[in-house]
Amino acid sequence: MYVLEARGLKKVYGEAEARVEAIRGVDLQVTAGEMVAIMGPSGSGKSTLLALLGGVEVPTEGHVLLEGVDLASLSDDQRTMLRRRRIGFVFQSFNLLPILTALENVALPLELDGVSSSEARRRAQQMLELVGLEDRHHHVPGHLSGGEQQRVAVARALVIQPALLLADEPTGNLDSVNGQRLTSLLRRLVDEHHQTIVMVTHDPEVASHADRIIHIRDGRIEREERLRPVGAGLGQAVPSVLAAPTASPTLAPGLWRESSGPRSGRKPS
Repeated sequence: MYVLEARGLKKVYGEAEARVEAIRGVDLQVTAGEMVAIMGPSGSGKSTLLALLGGVEVPTEGHVLLEGVDLASLSDDQRTMLRRRRIGFVFQSFNLLPILTALENVALPLELDGVSSSEARRRAQQMLELVGLEDRHHHVPGHLSGGEQQRVAVARALVIQPALLLADEPTGNLDSVNGQRLTSLLRRLVDEHHQTIVMVTHDPEVASHADRIIHIRDGRIEREERLRPVGAGLGQAVPSVLAAPTASPTLAPGLWRESSGPRSGRKPS
């Protein structure tokens, strides 16, 4: 089944001489368990398209469907609830709260959704183990490396068990080694847990890990590349987009491991 569909998507900003057509009639389908990379030059509309797909922006024309639900049919509050419960976001700038520990940052989306603190922390611990940070639970972002902070951000996005993970330049603030590790983590989430991922990237090496690359220029899809067949486990049933959060995750720990020296509370050099 399609987790995500875009039909005749257009986004216009401004009027008259200030009118800018950021997205010009995009049609897109993303299958469950598929990893799609969106590439294009600066100003091509990549991030705008991602914002539309995630329900952050409202299209001028067209429709976005998540798990068969037309986002245009929802009220603002319902759309916010959908994003909070069914879409995980990962950004280039991490967006972690500096006064909270890694564990608290990951647990926060669940607590905001009414999950008890003890249950939220239990699930957060599982997600930190998943990304290989089981020994960094109590470190604030300032005591984590850039790669570790981005893994916390991924764990935070995954803790809600999203139908869709959207990543906007997730390796943009990482060095090449940590960027490669993060990309491998995302690929394994698809291969081993059938996570659906759509990411924007300017890096061909990062994009090469996707199942499909969509090239966008001037707000239109210019061409698509199919790199590999979509993996097994597709078409699995997914919960209703407005349902309450499900039981604790069952993802296996340790998708990310670093062969580094002893950990400490200090930020690695």
